[in-house]
Amino acid sequence: MPASLSGTPPRYLQSGSTKKTVRYVAQLKDLRIDMAAKYGARAEENEMMRRLITLIIGWIATGTAVAEMLDGVEGRHGVAMHGDVAYPADFTHFRYVNPEAPKGGRLHLGAQGTYDSLNSHIVKGTTPRGLGLTYNTLASAPADEAFTYYGELAELIFMPEDRSWVAFKLRGEARWHDGKQITTDDVTWTFDTLVAKGLPFFRYYYGNVAEVVIVRGDIVRFNFSEGENQELPLILGQLPVLPKHYWEGREWDATTLEPPLGSGPYRIGDFEAGRMFTLERVEDYWGEDLPVHRGFHNFDTIQYDYYRDSTVSLVAFKAGEFDYRTETSSKDWATGYDVPAVKDGTLVKKGFSHNRSSGMQGFAFNLRRAKFSDPRVRQAITYAFDFEWSNQNLFYDQYTRTRSYFDNSELAAVGPPSAAELELLEPLRKLLPPEVFTTEYNPPTGGGPKAMRANYRTAGRLLKDAGWVIRDGKRVNEKTGEELTFEVTLVQPTFERVVLPFNQNLAKLGIKATVRTVDTSQYRRRLDTYDFDVIIHTVRQSLSPGNEQRAYWGTESATNEGGRNVIGIQDPAIDVLLEKVIEAPNREQLVIATRALDRALQWGHYVVPQWHISYDRTVYWDKFGYPPVTSTQGNQLMTWWVDPARAGKMKGRLKSEP
Repeated sequence: MPASLSGTPPRYLQSGSTKKTVRYVAQLKDLRIDMAAKYGARAEENEMMRRLITLIIGWIATGTAVAEMLDGVEGRHGVAMHGDVAYPADFTHFRYVNPEAPKGGRLHLGAQGTYDSLNSHIVKGTTPRGLGLTYNTLASAPADEAFTYYGELAELIFMPEDRSWVAFKLRGEARWHDGKQITTDDVTWTFDTLVAKGLPFFRYYYGNVAEVVIVRGDIVRFNFSEGENQELPLILGQLPVLPKHYWEGREWDATTLEPPLGSGPYRIGDFEAGRMFTLERVEDYWGEDLPVHRGFHNFDTIQYDYYRDSTVSLVAFKAGEFDYRTETSSKDWATGYDVPAVKDGTLVKKGFSHNRSSGMQGFAFNLRRAKFSDPRVRQAITYAFDFEWSNQNLFYDQYTRTRSYFDNSELAAVGPPSAAELELLEPLRKLLPPEVFTTEYNPPTGGGPKAMRANYRTAGRLLKDAGWVIRDGKRVNEKTGEELTFEVTLVQPTFERVVLPFNQNLAKLGIKATVRTVDTSQYRRRLDTYDFDVIIHTVRQSLSPGNEQRAYWGTESATNEGGRNVIGIQDPAIDVLLEKVIEAPNREQLVIATRALDRALQWGHYVVPQWHISYDRTVYWDKFGYPPVTSTQGNQLMTWWVDPARAGKMKGRLKSEP
């Protein structure tokens, strides 16, 4: 049989309604019978025609089975959480990239801490930055839409109107770095392994997936359990696909310094655990021309140098040891770059505005500690933090006080609850603080001795009502005599200047608070095992919250080692509101449900809210080009490139441009 008569059926035979397909098969069978009668004497020609028609029947029958397993749903290039996708099926690149950006050069970055493993999907070990660039996901999210995914490993995405399942058709050209094709077996193995042995986050994130079915060699379908989880089809697109054939002979859930096999735009290059880590661009990368990748991944090499201390890192950066830095310290942004290179434009300071949700950064209480079980104690401690003084004296007035878990977005709860929010909250009235139903949450205001004296009086009343009284100048439990003390555990020494004034204010309430700064490995272990009193914790939020909220705040996620519910919230009312967010059928309902959840979190006093900023502070040596358009999510470093002319002027000044 000619090669053209074997293999995958033509594209036009892979689609169509089941009724039409059955009719075509019947007609072809009749044709085969007629031809056998007419050309029976011409055996060779008849045999060739018989085999051709039989093969076509097989192709159509296969198409029928596939169509039935996909319920007749048409494949799409992208899917949106609410409404339509912004980019058409024939789009070539995202708006915020330069599709003609030159390839080449080195991006040299600084990182703080250390690493001891190259397996980023398990609890054990600390991994280096950048590992995600060595893998692909089923779909990719643009940075200028709230929650949309376009096919990456997947050529087509199948999603029914009721979102009860999702299926992905893999690209035939998708390859691992060893040249082997990425298959649906890889997808199913990855999913099963991550849920069974990976980070606890995966179990909650994909908890509503009932089964995974291979429809055919290039299509995999995820069926969902009963319930309304509107975003689950999209978040399945986030699944990082791992190579089954590579891991089958290796211990999956162990730390390793053997570079794992990947499929992404970069592969692991030279590295020295805890000191440096290098990624090398894959020259024959299979996905380079995909619309979701054009204009990205322009550096030949990305190198991370590790520093144990942020002060040392800053000194090294200004000396040219690396060439790009995201500045997180307001003090350093205001005073740390008074150097000739900034004045002559060789070293550039630039803020990139963004419209993303700020999330919540704050002093987070560990509710597993009995001393923090009473919300009045947590609220009283909040009154001791003087943000206004800190912003003026420590932060050069750069920050805005955070009051919502979804600040800087329409998702934030402001003013009293609306009628629509109350409709969700009212059934939970007995479980929630009464303020949730009547009052806008705002953290206490300081800024001077008079304001703080009033705050201390309020805090004292709350503590007394909770059973903590003053004896011999110390705040103690009225019944047990236990002293109210706690430790703030830090991983960044720069936060000590924030914590120490806070501790002094707490001392005026009779509370003894101390600060302890530990190294990265110890800090990671203490977080994973919840061995802390108070930490500075950041929960980042998207503009379309959903399944991940279970991992942040859900009861079931509070007890698993390495989980994301660091605070340890176990509140049945919040569990109900989480499901309302996840089940929201449209954008309007999502906003309502998220605001209701926000109110419950705000009035739970789980953190002492800190601050946020609406632009990304970047400092870089003038060797780069970047797109003229900044995405709504802010600066996207992987869209930058090395400008050869600018880089030439840096030779001798930068380690990356020797």
